[in-house]
Amino acid sequence: MAYVIKRYSNRKLYDTQSSRYVTLEELEELIRSGKEISVVDVSTGEDLTSVTLAQIILENERSRRAGLPSAFLHQLVKHGQTWQDFFQKSLRTSLETILNNQRDADRVIREWAARAWWLPPGSAPESPSPAARKPETGDEAESLRGEVAALREQLRALEQRLERKREK
Repeated sequence: MAYVIKRYSNRKLYDTQSSRYVTLEELEELIRSGKEISVVDVSTGEDLTSVTLAQIILENERSRRAGLPSAFLHQLVKHGQTWQDFFQKSLRTSLETILNNQRDADRVIREWAARAWWLPPGSAPESPSPAARKPETGDEAESLRGEVAALREQLRALEQRLERKREK
């Protein structure tokens, strides 16, 4: 849950969770400790989070704690909207890649767990359609035939065990 910080017209920042006024440095510490903040103008309800975060960065730059390169800052000012669009697209692409990788890893783990008989039958994800797979070489095809034969044998053994349990 985000910490809601109210900003008053006198520029004072009020932490609604701890019921006290806070400084930019204290907000920075909250963020560094992993908390998410949301800054809202009390009179208008406008979201001032990004402005406040920029202010924290600028305060760090002023005290030389951050040390952003001047060339980067020049480019950011010169191409503000273009940079913003670039970062949004980059972040979106990165997030989509991470989510896709996470789905792929989850699928691989589920397949592995199903092969190790840790999951009930039928809970393993579907394998890609034959059209989506790459064509195999002769050795790969033979290896796959062997795997299929072994899986069929395992399936027959499971069916027999299931029949015996049903009979009992």
